[in-house]
Amino acid sequence: MKLSHYPVYIQSALYAVVLAAIGYFVVSWAAPTLSPAICMAVGLLLGGFLVPLLTRPPVPAAIPTTTLYVGNLPYRANEASVRSLFEEFGQVLSVRLMKDKHTGKRRGFGFVEMPSDAAMAAQQALNDSEFQQRTLKVREANERKDEEEDAEPTS
Repeated sequence: MKLSHYPVYIQSALYAVVLAAIGYFVVSWAAPTLSPAICMAVGLLLGGFLVPLLTRPPVPAAIPTTTLYVGNLPYRANEASVRSLFEEFGQVLSVRLMKDKHTGKRRGFGFVEMPSDAAMAAQQALNDSEFQQRTLKVREANERKDEEEDAEPTS
């Protein structure tokens, strides 16, 4: 197992011990008149500067996310109000409210991306609940279809 797979505090401790020993031998070789305690202290000091350069925190695992379809939104609702509604159940990664291409007016539905466990809680709590005098429909979003798949082949 690679050293980078261990927690940072274990990496730091191992590097500190190795660098202290190396520092002890280098300082005692370069200045043989110094006491062993001073050599070890200088080695630890050098290790303290070098350990942060050598250790890396472990890469966090990807958090599984879910995109929710939110329908029957009031036309006056904006991204901030929808975000604050869903943040009661967990972290909101993104909010996209759909607009008409030609008029630029909101179409009354959108998508909210959240971590999967928070999305499930939000879906259960907010589906068929009232938001700004409208009854929301909250479902897990379907995957986006490519336009090429929608077009029927002409023969």
